[in-house]
Amino acid sequence: MSIDVKISHVIFPFIGSHLHHMDPGNDIGISEFLLMGFSEETELQPLVFEVFLSMYLITVFGNLLILLAISSDSHLHTPMYFFLANLSFVDICFTCTTVPKMLWNIQTQTKVITYEDCITQMNFFIAFAGMDDFFLNVMAYDRFVAICLALNYVVIMNSWLCGLLVLVSWILSALHSLLESLMVLQLSFCTVWEIPHFFCEFNPMIQLACPDTFLNNMVVYFGAMLLAGGPFFGILYSHYKIISFIRGISSAQGKYKAFSTCASHLSVVSLFYCTSLGVYLSSAATQSSHSSATASVMYTVVTPMLNPFIYSLRNKDIRFSGMASIKGPIVLC
Repeated sequence: MSIDVKISHVIFPFIGSHLHHMDPGNDIGISEFLLMGFSEETELQPLVFEVFLSMYLITVFGNLLILLAISSDSHLHTPMYFFLANLSFVDICFTCTTVPKMLWNIQTQTKVITYEDCITQMNFFIAFAGMDDFFLNVMAYDRFVAICLALNYVVIMNSWLCGLLVLVSWILSALHSLLESLMVLQLSFCTVWEIPHFFCEFNPMIQLACPDTFLNNMVVYFGAMLLAGGPFFGILYSHYKIISFIRGISSAQGKYKAFSTCASHLSVVSLFYCTSLGVYLSSAATQSSHSSATASVMYTVVTPMLNPFIYSLRNKDIRFSGMASIKGPIVLC
């Protein structure tokens, strides 16, 4: 049993018990899937391996540097950087859920993933994707309070509220991923076990199921509207209020200073939502699973990789703190 499955038995014991007590097939029990990836051409596999390994290492070390800078500098112990630290941690976990297995399959020249590992991977992927949505929404609210309600910022964004927002984000994301994983556990898979993707995503998996998946699709759409659409509209509303407030500032310097405080977050939000929405809308229109798998790289790998660059390049506090943490001793406050 792999490490991922052991983790799932600790964090999600209910799922773990289902994996051992149910027969997932109709007449034949399924024990593994095949992750078909991007291309079956053997000569392209070394290039794919090198590209994804590079992006994976940049993502992990870049986000670790953000965490190191925030934890080592007391000036960064504010709500904005507290949420940014949580986002960086989730981005690391988000990438580690999918890329290492893909790299392992390329290196060993195999496409196999066990049924248990596939359910576990899908469960963690949904959970961390949901956390990304919630943290981006929470950060947008934090910028709204900092700009539009600046005089009451310290009172509103107190440590209790910040901790509650993070806790609720984790709980809702975990419950959503648990629900969708349990829905997949109720499905039966017949003879086609090839997943035209580089990881076990919910949509490609239910397309392989034998029975009618209408209920599963309804759960997906409802969950997407509630847990993705809700934070998305919250982000839009927060930035609408911010832009309206900035337009009322008389001085050009004041407008620039106010906009610069949320420019990085706007970049990350645009990159994450535009790529993820583009993937699902294009896949629904073309019905091309391989094209969807290729496009999914944008929000599963590229966006977490670019987040540290976007926040650090536009934020002098992060740049200076990161350089100091590398050159000097690390002090955890």
